[in-house]
Amino acid sequence: MFGVSQFTRGLCSSTERLNVATPSDSTLVTPLANKTGAAFRPSVAILARSVHAAFKLPVKLFDMDSLYVSSHPDDFRSLLALIAAEFSPSCPRTLAEEPPAGAARCRPALVLGDGGDTALCGAGAVAWYLASAGRRTGSDARQESEVWQWLSFAENELTPVACAVVFPVLGVMGVDKKLQHSSKAELLRVLKVLDQVLEPRTFLVGESLSLADMAVAMAALLPFKYALEPTDRKTLVNVSRWFDTCVNQPQFLKVLGKISLCEKMVPVTPKSNFAANAAAAANNTAPNSTPVSGPPKTEAQLKKEAKKREKMEKFQQKREMEKKKKQMQSQTEKKAKPEKKELGVITYDIPTPAGEKKDVLGPLPDSYSPQYVEAAWYSWWEKQGFFKPEYGRKSLSEPNPHGIFMMCIPPPNVTGSLHLGHALTNAIQDCLTRWHRMRGETTLWNPGCDHAGIATQVVVEKKLMRERGMTRHDLGRESFIQEVWTWKNEKGDRIYHQLKKLGSSLDWDRACFTMDPKLSYAVQEAFVRMHDEGVIYRSKRLVNWSCTLNSAISDIEVDKKELTGRTLLPVPGYKEKVEFGVLVSFSYKIEGSDEEVVVATTRIETMLGDTAVAVHPDDPRYQHLKGKVAVHPFCDRKLPIVFDDFVDMNFGTGAVKITPAHDHNDYEVGERHKLPFVNILDENGFLINVPPPFLGMKRFEARKAVLQALKDRSQFKEVKDNPMVVPVCSRSKDIVEPLLKPQWYVDCRDMGKQAADAVRNGELKIIPDHHLKTWFNWMDNIRDWCISRQLWWGHRIPAYFITVNDPSVKPGEDVDGHYWVSGRSEEEAREKAAKRFNVTADKISLRQDEDVLDTWFSSGIFPFSIFGWPNECEDLNVFYPGTLLETGHDILFFWVARMVMMGLKLTGKLPFKEVYLHAVVRDAHGRKMSKSLGNVIDPLDVITGISLEGLHAQLKDSNLDPVETEKAKEGQKSDYPSGIPECGTDALRFALCAYTSQGRDINLDVNRILGYRHFCNKLWNAVKFAMRTLGESFVPWEKAQLCGSESVADRWILSRLCAAVTLCGNGFQAYDFPAITTAIYNFWLYELCDVYLESVKPVFSRRDAEAQKQAEVCRQTLYTCLEVGLRLLSPLMPFVTEELFQRLPRRQPQDSPPSICVTSYPESSEFCWHSEEIDREMEFVMTVVRTIRSLRADYNLTKTRADCYLQCIDSATVSLVEKYSLQIQTLSYSQAIHPVVGGDGTIPVGCAVAIASDKCSVHLMLKGLIDLDKEVAKLTTKQGDLEKQMEKLEEKMKKSDYKEKVPAKVQDLDAEKLRQSQTELQKVKEAIENFRRMM
Repeated sequence: MFGVSQFTRGLCSSTERLNVATPSDSTLVTPLANKTGAAFRPSVAILARSVHAAFKLPVKLFDMDSLYVSSHPDDFRSLLALIAAEFSPSCPRTLAEEPPAGAARCRPALVLGDGGDTALCGAGAVAWYLASAGRRTGSDARQESEVWQWLSFAENELTPVACAVVFPVLGVMGVDKKLQHSSKAELLRVLKVLDQVLEPRTFLVGESLSLADMAVAMAALLPFKYALEPTDRKTLVNVSRWFDTCVNQPQFLKVLGKISLCEKMVPVTPKSNFAANAAAAANNTAPNSTPVSGPPKTEAQLKKEAKKREKMEKFQQKREMEKKKKQMQSQTEKKAKPEKKELGVITYDIPTPAGEKKDVLGPLPDSYSPQYVEAAWYSWWEKQGFFKPEYGRKSLSEPNPHGIFMMCIPPPNVTGSLHLGHALTNAIQDCLTRWHRMRGETTLWNPGCDHAGIATQVVVEKKLMRERGMTRHDLGRESFIQEVWTWKNEKGDRIYHQLKKLGSSLDWDRACFTMDPKLSYAVQEAFVRMHDEGVIYRSKRLVNWSCTLNSAISDIEVDKKELTGRTLLPVPGYKEKVEFGVLVSFSYKIEGSDEEVVVATTRIETMLGDTAVAVHPDDPRYQHLKGKVAVHPFCDRKLPIVFDDFVDMNFGTGAVKITPAHDHNDYEVGERHKLPFVNILDENGFLINVPPPFLGMKRFEARKAVLQALKDRSQFKEVKDNPMVVPVCSRSKDIVEPLLKPQWYVDCRDMGKQAADAVRNGELKIIPDHHLKTWFNWMDNIRDWCISRQLWWGHRIPAYFITVNDPSVKPGEDVDGHYWVSGRSEEEAREKAAKRFNVTADKISLRQDEDVLDTWFSSGIFPFSIFGWPNECEDLNVFYPGTLLETGHDILFFWVARMVMMGLKLTGKLPFKEVYLHAVVRDAHGRKMSKSLGNVIDPLDVITGISLEGLHAQLKDSNLDPVETEKAKEGQKSDYPSGIPECGTDALRFALCAYTSQGRDINLDVNRILGYRHFCNKLWNAVKFAMRTLGESFVPWEKAQLCGSESVADRWILSRLCAAVTLCGNGFQAYDFPAITTAIYNFWLYELCDVYLESVKPVFSRRDAEAQKQAEVCRQTLYTCLEVGLRLLSPLMPFVTEELFQRLPRRQPQDSPPSICVTSYPESSEFCWHSEEIDREMEFVMTVVRTIRSLRADYNLTKTRADCYLQCIDSATVSLVEKYSLQIQTLSYSQAIHPVVGGDGTIPVGCAVAIASDKCSVHLMLKGLIDLDKEVAKLTTKQGDLEKQMEKLEEKMKKSDYKEKVPAKVQDLDAEKLRQSQTELQKVKEAIENFRRMM
């Protein structure tokens, strides 16, 4: 993090710069403090720890905690405590009154426990205690320290200046326009520093909202409400965005309501008793608190307040002096730079037919605009065939010495649109594809789309009911399938449009749909072959059944909803919500005795299908029941007492009801003990095979009826809350039921072993390797795969049930695989059946299975079905096996494993050599992307921007119910209070790659993507400036090379360029995308723009002959940096790099590739000028430059250039300084650089001193440039403050019980704080002595 200590130094040297009445430290009042008459005042961190020593554990608030706050709506300290309470798991009761006498002296105060004899006093202590209970004070020690720093910033830096600006507006203190004006300037300066810190961040600490955000937001609350006008907020884009995000969080809204931002800073009519309340907020006391909340103020307190007033007067005088000085300087200084305008929208308006090249002869627009840059390029790339593997090659079969790269897209569902998770997948895959293409490899990225059986059928069924009031059964199977094809042809191309907008360089001529004839034939072939081998077989087993869909569903389509106890959930088809999360206990009577055995269940209705009671073989309580049976209360079924090891005899009564037909564990028990399987549910969820009155009931209505019947028979025992996981169908939101159904299964044992062995022996590589454990766990314990789905849309299973019209052959049963045959056609199946039963074909009747195959079956053969398998062809021979499979780790088993198994089974080859698994994208709060949360974002909305109203409108077109819609709207309002700004494709792609860290989920903040649009703008401006510098007549050398006349700046930037080339190459090889983006970002922004372009400006400004020669070398160096830098960036940002690359002259115009996307990628073998020596030298130079800049900032030398004396330790350092003197002078804005060797006698009097390194000290000439008396006075005050702080800290550390009572971590922090204060005090003393020598 950019430490608070770093930026507050430039903000104000200490709190004495602006001393409005500010509160004292937060106080913990304890019985001991009351007895001794002294309050213990530790840091906030100690306050929390003193109440709960086990700080790392969640803090549990006591039952009777009471929070005492002010009732005034602008008491920002009380508001901070209230907001922190909202984040606490156990909210204290809130009282808008004085705390009990003796418990606390001010508000907010938190009285702990029943007796009120322990209290936390002050906003900081109270907020920390409450926020830590809600885990909002940092996830580790580092983050806790950062939160504490921000609390200090809010208290000591932001609050005083905010009060100084706002209180006169509110009538709390008199209006002094001069003071108010200077105070507001100071406020804006503080907030601009905060704005810089927030540029790459969503929140101040970590990736989620913390107490740091609460404290700083509340410190900024009054300025945003009463002082910061729209023009002010425009200069604080990041702070405004962050503040909006904070105050629109539900917890903030509950306390603050909707905040109205300031339109114009004008006096506000005071509210009732406002002055008292507001002053109380600033002084951390309650209004009129002296007679009520504690004893009279001590003499020391009165002296402290008098000193604060004195400091306030000094502050006013200081501001007036500064204003006069600025007025005097304004006559000689240049005009200030105009405020930076917001990035506008510029469009490309030159008529360009689709597929034709964009006009690049006109001048570049003034600023970067995604709409301008991204226009026209994609259709030209596509028409030119750049994305086809055939480009630049005579034949695909011709060997390519650079190799082949083939990757197929994870086919997205045809039903919908891409979200940011898909965008991440495609950004990574396109970067890799473009990189391999630029390396000269024969490159194919094959597109495709999945037919998405269940999802598509549901969408079309809903459309059919909505528009025509019909069901699919009203239409019939063939007509319904035709309806689906019609929908697909109308709506199914949206996803391809989105992929093109993302710049995905797919070969669209090879696009495949899993229901296309070519792929359907491959699916049929795969089934028939595997069925003929016995790998596919038919069996009656438990499946995940959705009664709403009337289909089995896969595990990936089952959401696991965790419940902590009794919960009412909506279920399709039921008017009232259904109760879950309870455990019902009841008894079964033992036949022939008065004894009973008590069992428990979360699904009481399933007891109608019970066929046994199980106990553990070693349980002594039930040994006497061996051979006994229990009696079912509602039918004449006998339930044997079975003994099985799976029973946990320590759970409940140790007896378990067994329902083999409706529970996976019970199914296995039933198999082991040969129990009857009684199915009590039909496909629609109605009860069957049960006695009246339950027969024909809906399953959850039967739940109530069974419970009541047990009560009537006195066999009900109890019901209690029970944490549990409820399986919910992700498509229909129905409760999933385990149901016995005859289905088709794939025997995965041998295939799973082959897939596991392929990874173990290194044939297949999985990256990152921490997924190996998951892979081996799944493959080594794999279960057979159910591939039947009771749908109409999909690949109908090519299996036929055989009826033999011959009395000598007995009729078969559905579950008997002998009576099923598969075939590529009905004729082939008939021939197989006749041969099997040794009859003529005319005696065979066939009935094709109504079911379709699981969608994952067709996806599993996608890598080779897209190339025409099983038919031999050039594409199959060249591109199978593929090179890489890139996808999210969440489908490692559901898709990746099945592709590996089926590839090995059907082709004898692995479908790819490597698997790279990226992280799952979550929102900025770490939540999974979900429509019901309203956090699913269309990448196109990030690219083009969308208003909050537009986001709301999208929810209307979704399938959410009204309650979920409102919930989703609140989520959108909280995350995107101003909508989503236009970021552009390049910024989105770059951000997604920058976020991709192996092994971690990605908490993606859409607002952060905007920062990379700003990077595009800086890139744009840098290239524009560089092209003006090159000039229209510039001709680059035919080859990038060193000529020997390069300056030290030229050699350095070329060294950094080579380092970036190496880092990018290594990053792509290792799939380390953050390393790539960091290398490119640093090179362009911090090395080329910030250093090189600035350092060579003097070279171009000179007109002598020698300078002109040097300028020509600089131009060649600059061109190399631009051209190579754009090629490095091209795979990540294809649009802006193409736009800028097309404007550059070519080294060899006659042989130059037409597009950057087919230009060679820079290789380290070509760019081999990296010099560690030059890098070390320049690092020293930049250390000196930063030290000079820091000194200039300390003494506010914003415009004035000063002489700089660099005191070097030896002649070698002097030589180094002389070598880089021009760069140091230019980059540090110095008047002149004077390297010297020797003691202080060689340095003129009147310099400020700072140590740059162990080899060099910086002496900046200040004499005549600053007010020495004022600086000495300021430093003397700071010296006194530091001495007091150190004295207080030393006194605390010397206490006898300090070592025993204070946690070790806090002791370390105290020691470090004391050390820093000692160092700072020494510097202050040296500076005072230095100034006095100048006088």
